[in-house]
Amino acid sequence: NANCATGEAGLRAAREVCSAAAVTFGCETHEVFPSSTGIIGVPLPAEILVRALPAAREQARATAAQFSAFARAILTTDTRPKVAAATCMIGGKPVRIAGACKGAGMIGPQLVPHATMLAYVFTDAVMEPAVLDGYLRGAVEQSFNSVSIDGDTSTNDTVLLLASGTAGARVEAGVEAFGAALNAVCLSLAKQIVDDGEGVTHVVELQIEGAASDADARVIAKTIAHSPLVKTAWAGNDPNWGRLMAAIGYSGVAIVPEKIGIWFGEHEICRYGGRSPLYDEAAAHAYLKQREFSIRIALGMGDGNCRFWTTDLTSEYVHINADYST
Repeated sequence: NANCATGEAGLRAAREVCSAAAVTFGCETHEVFPSSTGIIGVPLPAEILVRALPAAREQARATAAQFSAFARAILTTDTRPKVAAATCMIGGKPVRIAGACKGAGMIGPQLVPHATMLAYVFTDAVMEPAVLDGYLRGAVEQSFNSVSIDGDTSTNDTVLLLASGTAGARVEAGVEAFGAALNAVCLSLAKQIVDDGEGVTHVVELQIEGAASDADARVIAKTIAHSPLVKTAWAGNDPNWGRLMAAIGYSGVAIVPEKIGIWFGEHEICRYGGRSPLYDEAAAHAYLKQREFSIRIALGMGDGNCRFWTTDLTSEYVHINADYST
């Protein structure tokens, strides 16, 4: 369970499990990072977790098979494991990055940086904590913080980046190759979460450009991504672009409607705030039948931009979450 809203008993249970894990694996308690997922308000059965630790220690191996087993073990309503990896050269030595994550519902992360989304990324580079933190903050903003399924932010969202140092290659701040590799791993994991979302039949890439700032572009992207009317239109392959305009309008971002342009892929839908003379409803409807499609919105207000990935909202999502705890 989530071990959230469980009071002092929940905190004691988490500390008990962390202390037992430290003893079992031969590390310090502060080196154990707990993370939880499940129903909020249900007590954590610490004794069950503690009893399982010795077996976990015996089975622990640094192998691809064990990593795959780990990726499967953290799943809840997910339909498949989600993993990604990349390699870069640092000082003539190969540095590896690998990650696994879970999440299919209650996905609307607002990580700073830290269904629930849980993501674990590992590297064999030699890195100081402050350097790790800097890279992770940058990667999270353009990956996990740029996806949404239902817009609900979980109480337990977690992203960890751990460095073992076994590669012997030291990575300092500002190493472009490492940053690019980490960004690629995190973005792959984040997009896999969206693709495996509860009841999802469409994955949508929102491209917001011409905003007054990147922050404004992100606000508009998230407003669209969280709109039930927009998302249900996508579920029905309905090119109802007026719902996009409405979401842009109530986003709170300053806009000039007459400057707005909207494209579904290469299909121009809206020009200067009104229906494009090239608008072809049948073609737009056919385009939206694809599982993956993109929507580009030009605001004409400046140089701000944002890429954001989201989904449709289907009756299957409602069914899954209506019965989640019963």
